[in-house]
Amino acid sequence: MDAQATGGFLRHFSDLPDPRAANAVHRLGDILIIAVCAVICGADSWVDVETFGKAKRPWLSSFLQLPRGIPSHDTFGRVFASLDPEAFERCFQRWMVALRQLGVRLVAIDGKSIRRSFEHAWDASGMAHLVSAFAAENRMTFAQIATAGKGQELAAMRQLLELLALDEATVVTIDALGCQRDIAQQIIGKEADYVLAVKENQPALHAAVKRLMDEALLESFGGLRHDYCESTDGDHGRIEKRRVWVSDQAVEHLGEVAYEWPGLASVAVVESTRQVIGSGKPPTTQRRYYISSIEHLNANRVGEAIRGHWGIENSLHWQLDVSFGEDLRRVRKNHAAENFSRLCRIALNLLKNEKTAKIGVKGKRLKAGWDEPYLLRLLTG
Repeated sequence: MDAQATGGFLRHFSDLPDPRAANAVHRLGDILIIAVCAVICGADSWVDVETFGKAKRPWLSSFLQLPRGIPSHDTFGRVFASLDPEAFERCFQRWMVALRQLGVRLVAIDGKSIRRSFEHAWDASGMAHLVSAFAAENRMTFAQIATAGKGQELAAMRQLLELLALDEATVVTIDALGCQRDIAQQIIGKEADYVLAVKENQPALHAAVKRLMDEALLESFGGLRHDYCESTDGDHGRIEKRRVWVSDQAVEHLGEVAYEWPGLASVAVVESTRQVIGSGKPPTTQRRYYISSIEHLNANRVGEAIRGHWGIENSLHWQLDVSFGEDLRRVRKNHAAENFSRLCRIALNLLKNEKTAKIGVKGKRLKAGWDEPYLLRLLTG
């Protein structure tokens, strides 16, 4: 294999254990490169991957060895179904570390189900559930763990946090499910900060925070040290104003519940007012509540962290569903669903890391399918 051709990507996966016997006729590196290229160019199944490989065999042969030609779709399916997902993830993270030139200052953690990945139509309990860590700055996934099933996301979050390299400049955001004392302690133990959504799954904390911040808003935070920022967005026929209040002094008024949360330094409320233009309907207002370990009063920083967390839905989950058809994919045998999902995240990260083509993800995928030098540039970038 030409190291110059694939070294920008494949070198980080060079020690990925091959699950097959030692006499396998197709090289694991070749299988991985073909699958990644095929997914970049629109493949949604192992048959698609084989079809892509056969169509691009002359080009692939210019930098891959392909001792027995292009593997069959059955070979692709067997290899990725049996490939160790934890080892694949370690290689994936090593590659992402190499891509993190800008540093990661905001990490959003959230879960997602692959809705059609179950084995039998009458039993959806076997669908794959994944928890991902998303770097908001470059809009890339840099870690992913499969859960043992729906309802097991907390265990996966804890495992994911254990794997992540965090520091004092990093803020971790998690939705209400991850608002747990031990998770807060885990983040603080890595010298990072957290911003955690507070809802009814923590009834005592939610009641105390909601009561305190609602009263503070009624009294315009009279006598309560706080910081404030606001932003307005207009898109898709609606205008949304977000106002963020953060108070460190409010922690003193939470009572005993405040002492139960490691590192708790401030409390925040976000009020969103949305108006649909031309609908004739009155604007709707919603409040959301958060706790944070960020010590210095900085509503802008907390607000950016909260908005950044929404990016995991808009820039990752939505992109995987709409651009990569993840919820419709029926790849499901053994580890195949998790590993195909990781191929999609590799492809998405490669597409987002490439900055010369000033077009969206869909346009880049089309360009990669038509323009072989561009596809090679994606791999070596």
